[in-house]
Amino acid sequence: MTGMSQRLLLLFFAPLLASAAADVNQLASDLTIKAALEAIKRNEPEILAEQRRFCEIAAPPFMEQKRGVEFERIFKSLGLQNVRIDKEGNVIGERPGKAARPNLLLAAHLDTVFGPEVDVHNKTTGSVTKGPGIADDCRGLAVLIGVIRALDEAKVVTPGTITFVANVGEEGLGDLRGVKHMFDVSLKGKIDNFISIDGTGLRTTRIGVGSYRYKVTFTGPGGHSFGSFGNANPIHALGRAIDKIAKFEVTTAPKVTFNVGRIGGGTSVNSIAYESWAEVDMRSSDSASLNAIDEKFKTVVQLALNEENERWKNKGKIAVEIKLLGYRPAGETPESAPIVQTSVAVSKALGFDQRLGEGSTDSNYPMSFKMPAITIGGGGTQMGSAHSLEEAFDSTDSWKGTQRALLLAVALVQ
Repeated sequence: MTGMSQRLLLLFFAPLLASAAADVNQLASDLTIKAALEAIKRNEPEILAEQRRFCEIAAPPFMEQKRGVEFERIFKSLGLQNVRIDKEGNVIGERPGKAARPNLLLAAHLDTVFGPEVDVHNKTTGSVTKGPGIADDCRGLAVLIGVIRALDEAKVVTPGTITFVANVGEEGLGDLRGVKHMFDVSLKGKIDNFISIDGTGLRTTRIGVGSYRYKVTFTGPGGHSFGSFGNANPIHALGRAIDKIAKFEVTTAPKVTFNVGRIGGGTSVNSIAYESWAEVDMRSSDSASLNAIDEKFKTVVQLALNEENERWKNKGKIAVEIKLLGYRPAGETPESAPIVQTSVAVSKALGFDQRLGEGSTDSNYPMSFKMPAITIGGGGTQMGSAHSLEEAFDSTDSWKGTQRALLLAVALVQ
């Protein structure tokens, strides 16, 4: 972006930001809101202890029930109303305002990327806690609890309603099943704004990176590597497909990515395989670019199949199945949207700069049908690699994330 373009954007958004900032500053000066923000900082040691505690309740993909039941208990103990677990496993509780609308959905996800075999115990040294999922998204779940407690301690009454949710299915092949179910079924037509609290830091994600995920399976009769030589080979076909995918030329603006993440198949070194498979991930924040690489992927897979069959003149002819494992729609909440401008204003009111970015989160789904939606970090700092056994969370000044979440939530239900 040129300097002239940046100046023009600032001139365009300046009145909107000034209005949002004025509203937020007035709200932040309210005595009950000040008391709530103070309570957050005071309560942070207890919230961190809760974060560590419920992160030791395993929540593998599609196996979030035990952690969900605990959050149902917590929501009830904190006085939320109409607490329930919907058919998909989302834990929902309401904090009514003076009116049912506007209704903000404030969510964090229950699930982790780790399977049931992983030891989920964590260890704390100083300000750093190390353990699977401690940052993503046990921090987001802790912020939910911190916001509810502070609102109640300060006796904050909001004009609209805040619906708190600990949802399932954000990670991996969960395919956003939790938020899809809420917006399509259990909370359909009842939500005006959506905020997901995911991970750490103080960023705001307003652009949703979409993805297609597939399992490609080549199958054939197989046979002995010597006696049946001349049969088409599913592994060779898979190799042809991977070679073609690896040669994709993609753009950087908009950014488009592709990855063959897992492969498998075969019987033995001296057998022509009867099956081979690969799992493929493709991403972009631009819907048209995402759909274009999706079509290109399907084309080269079919081409690889045809080439392998033609190579052996259709002897031991093979077939291919392309199975969709997951689809996250791309989306965007405009920078000019009130929810984004309010997030920027809240950050400024609390004394830190706001970074706007892109990512793949629960917000993708509501963004895809133009629901005002963003994802925010929960404060603190992630240390170690995300989604790894080395994942760690540094709680230094982590209360800032909870303060930002509370002030933003209250501002959006005025």
